[in-house]
Amino acid sequence: MLAKMGVGNFNRTAGARLSEIEDQRWAEQNPAPHPGLLKLQHLSPSIGSVVSGVDLSKPATPMLVAALRHALLLRKVLFFHDQELSSEELMSFSQNFGELEIHPFSAAKEGYDEVLLIEHSRDNPGVENTYHSDVSWRWDPSLGSVLHCQETPEIGGDTIFVDMYAAFEGLPDRLKEQIRGRTAEHDWHFFRLLLQSNGLWSDEKIEEMQKKYPPQHHPVVRTHPETGRSLLYVNGPFTKQIDGMEWADSQQLLQQLFAHTASPEYQVRFKWQKGSVAFWDNRACQHYAISDYWPQRRVMERVTIRGDKPYYSGPRAKL
Repeated sequence: MLAKMGVGNFNRTAGARLSEIEDQRWAEQNPAPHPGLLKLQHLSPSIGSVVSGVDLSKPATPMLVAALRHALLLRKVLFFHDQELSSEELMSFSQNFGELEIHPFSAAKEGYDEVLLIEHSRDNPGVENTYHSDVSWRWDPSLGSVLHCQETPEIGGDTIFVDMYAAFEGLPDRLKEQIRGRTAEHDWHFFRLLLQSNGLWSDEKIEEMQKKYPPQHHPVVRTHPETGRSLLYVNGPFTKQIDGMEWADSQQLLQQLFAHTASPEYQVRFKWQKGSVAFWDNRACQHYAISDYWPQRRVMERVTIRGDKPYYSGPRAKL
């Protein structure tokens, strides 16, 4: 009725609902390996659930790992509260889901190459306040990340996570047909600008890293390697241009897709507490760290799990 009246945007509503329906269909075809093992509180219809009764500091049993992996694939991001974790325990938990990666541009915690120390304060404001998928400029972007809250402002500093299945489902059919099968260039220019503007790296160092991490070309619509579902895979900081399109046309289309990603219907917003943990599927969602707490402190430790080369296996656009 609202769509017929021209009120609101029914595509966004439909996208969120279609993603929820596809979640249910996938869950029916892939039942939870150990029903009842996890207690989940869903925070939105299709993305984000709080897991209770699990102590991440203890060695995870194969049953627990299997149950968490299934829940992650279904809910895209899992949240935990009241977790007292050392850096070693954070790494140990994360290694249950794959090999850990080392970020080449962000500062690691001293003594722990795989642990990012993300600390913001008066002298170091947050810069992650943009919708993005981590390290999409890699040949093999990460499977996911585990983020542990060490210190958080009393008010502010929430993180938004976006269901990119829903973002794809919410696109008009003509736009889906236009982007299926296309690829886009991903590049670390966001980090390059930060490193240059802050004088942290020389031009020679940046040139060296540019050779080590050249631009990558990934599908605009990606097939999730474990669920087989299609999702939108472009993001503002790292997607530079759609291949095979004129620059102006590419930028216009990308800006449309970036704005679409920011639709609240596809999102869940998480309020951190000291000891909270977020574990997200970086293939299926994007995130945005809200930087509304300056000049207060916000301190996190993050471990990232290596992924694989993105691909697309569905119908393709007629180019």
